[in-house]
Amino acid sequence: MTNTADVLKEKGLKVTPQRIAIYTILKNSYNHPTAEDIYKELVVSNPTISLATVYKTLDSFCKVGLVKELHIVNEHSNYDAQMDDHIHMICLNCNKIFDYKSSGFEGLSDEISKECGFDIKSHHITFYGVCKDCKSHEE
Repeated sequence: MTNTADVLKEKGLKVTPQRIAIYTILKNSYNHPTAEDIYKELVVSNPTISLATVYKTLDSFCKVGLVKELHIVNEHSNYDAQMDDHIHMICLNCNKIFDYKSSGFEGLSDEISKECGFDIKSHHITFYGVCKDCKSHEE
């Protein structure tokens, strides 16, 4: 397994303790945190880190393809370090974002590309609904 410093170097980024900490949080997170969420988690152990540093770092990560910025829930962006193709499901009650991996995803892109003559560079599929936790509270 590649360590975080190596991943940053491979992407041409300077290795700093802040970048390592931010990427580690993202890579180990499946809840698609906002910059504010990351900052709140980091400031406990890194009291000198600023929210601006978190935003700048996330912007750098997005530019080199290390993370994805998601604009799908509210006025804040969420970030995802799971770069493999997957579908997002968003709960309309609690706004949580869930990942769903499907082997049919790649086939769908190929089918659309062939049928429409469209050269697909990227894609994002999002389903909106009610998660099982919120659904159980409604019953």
